Amino acid sequence: MRLLMVLTSHERLGATDKKTGLWFEEFAGPYYAFLDAGAEIALATPKGGYAPVDPESDGPASGSVSLARFRHDRQARAALNDTLQLAQIHAEDFSGAFYPGGHGSLWDLAADPCSITLIKTLHAAGKPAAFLCHGVAALLNTSLVNGKHVTGYSNAEVTHAGLNDVLPFALEDELKKRGGLYSSRGIGQPHVVRDGALITGQNHASTAETAAALLAALR
Repeated sequence: MRLLMVLTSHERLGATDKKTGLWFEEFAGPYYAFLDAGAEIALATPKGGYAPVDPESDGPASGSVSLARFRHDRQARAALNDTLQLAQIHAEDFSGAFYPGGHGSLWDLAADPCSITLIKTLHAAGKPAAFLCHGVAALLNTSLVNGKHVTGYSNAEVTHAGLNDVLPFALEDELKKRGGLYSSRGIGQPHVVRDGALITGQNHASTAETAAALLAALR
């Protein structure tokens, strides 16, 4: 089993002077879930090279077992600092894909042509792909959302985080505009939806369940 994890390259939070990127636990937790299940993992970003991590997800309070393990894993840290470029990736080389969240995904993965082609090719081959939190934005321009049951970071969660005037669009609204059959639970409540080969997780609290759903789809 060979899995691709697609990460954002974008590291500036809109017009602010704050940094963003991927949400660390939404990457590290699934990374080790897949690794411990025997998967070979490749990491890719639109630009290749270093994948930025949102500093708010990598502070002293970010003390999960997965993050502690990652910080002591030289091989994993090297991979995160030297990702493949999406243009180099061929869907046929992988069993499935996982898109972790992080605000950066709204700026680059939502419109990246290589990512869009990758997702559509995986889907056409019946291979599962999972998208978590803001990573769900990668589905928006694939034409695969229409008529599908999906979830993603909700409008209520954006408001709760105080990001209405910062993010380039509201993910919930955009999924609905594209015909997605959107559902969500309360702020910070886990919620995972599977519709055929597409798996979506609402938020950070959905991390473990989203990774588990992808592994189940691969069995």
